[in-house]
Amino acid sequence: MLLAEQRRVKILELLEEEGSARVSYLSKTFDVSEPTIRQDLEKLEAEGYIVREHGGAFLKSVPQQVGSLSLQHQENIDKKSRIGKKATEFIEDWDSIILDSGSTVTEVAKNLTEKQHLKIITNALNIALMLGSHPFFEVHVTGGEFKAPTLSLTGEKAAGFFRQLHVDKLFLASAGISWKAGLTYPGLSDLPVKKAMIESASEVYLVADSTKIGNAAFASLGGLELIHYFITDDGISEEDKKMFESKGVRVIIA
Repeated sequence: MLLAEQRRVKILELLEEEGSARVSYLSKTFDVSEPTIRQDLEKLEAEGYIVREHGGAFLKSVPQQVGSLSLQHQENIDKKSRIGKKATEFIEDWDSIILDSGSTVTEVAKNLTEKQHLKIITNALNIALMLGSHPFFEVHVTGGEFKAPTLSLTGEKAAGFFRQLHVDKLFLASAGISWKAGLTYPGLSDLPVKKAMIESASEVYLVADSTKIGNAAFASLGGLELIHYFITDDGISEEDKKMFESKGVRVIIA
């Protein structure tokens, strides 16, 4: 069981991903009592991160983020920008691609404007708005439940959308990359969506900065054998690079 401070960190990570959560859901997710979760939320509210409401809490920054179409995670943006540019070298005209949600994949999307005749499927509303006006792009958006911090759609409807597709390439995000837990995420709701994305793609490119390596978020999607390529920055150690390669993953440095 997580210590109290560790649990609060994980709760905040979940809220930064999901936007809001009920006390009952957090209690089941972290396997502690509802009074314990309420104490955690009181602490996080006192620190200025969240706003409590009856039966749950929401991230304080959500209204501003949605209004400005800005994403929660903007740290290491220089690394993410380089990764985004590098990723486009592996996208060819006439490709069909899935773009996951998140700040690093958004950087991939920003660098696609010189491409022609792409078929793009995404669950990220900011990416759809960014690319939807391109005259030579065919952009498809999933249904699903709206997640404010990532400006994305999630849940079974989003997962079901991908299950009926077959595409050339997927550009996938991850909150943490652990040798033990594999690809990890703050919450459970995205796991079916990401699994469906992976199953529908011939090639899977994980795009994540090197600070994600060695970190484990709460929920595990599965091992590194799910991906074919890992595009990251030059902060990756030689030891970690060899570890990826030992699992059959080609590492590409931006």
